[in-house]
Amino acid sequence: MPGPSGALYPVVKLVYVFDAYCGWSHAFSGTLRALTERHPDLPVEVVSGGLFTGSRRVPIREFGFIKDANVEVTARTGARFGDAFNRLLDEGEFVMDSEGAARGVAAVREAAPERAAELAIAVQQAFFHDGRSLSDPETFRGIATDFGLDGDVVVAAFHSAQPEADFVRAARFGVSGYPTLIALDGTNGYALARGHATAEEVEERLAAIR
Repeated sequence: MPGPSGALYPVVKLVYVFDAYCGWSHAFSGTLRALTERHPDLPVEVVSGGLFTGSRRVPIREFGFIKDANVEVTARTGARFGDAFNRLLDEGEFVMDSEGAARGVAAVREAAPERAAELAIAVQQAFFHDGRSLSDPETFRGIATDFGLDGDVVVAAFHSAQPEADFVRAARFGVSGYPTLIALDGTNGYALARGHATAEEVEERLAAIR
């Protein structure tokens, strides 16, 4: 991240770069929720990554490591995976498409940008607990309804969203793995987490740059 070593800047906002189909991003939900509760005045920008695009858009059975990886995720972080999601794994036919997920994230983010972090957590919950497809606009209609947003507006935004814009922004931050949490002040960025980190660990890093 750019910025002079050791310089202290007031943090303008956090940038959360994640992929809604990433199990480790799902595991970061608890940390993200804790941070937003502790710092309600600190804006969070949510950016979608493109983990499952191109040749990686294949039936989920092709990723045979996911079950073992999720066991590790739960052991290390306490994150849980719902029965509906586990049925998708067992059936093996579901295709994770990060472009569809990024469309949905952009749609709900546009409807309530100040609640982007909460909405990102809800999107991950829809897949990893409820087994809902993130390529289905009706999934995001349901999330919108839960948050008191206009479902029709969100579905329309889903269809017009440009997921590539998120992927480009993630690349400009130099993000190659998910989740990544960045403290941003103007053009100066500081990585607070790459992969999993507890809220306490992030707090320590945030305090060091504030």
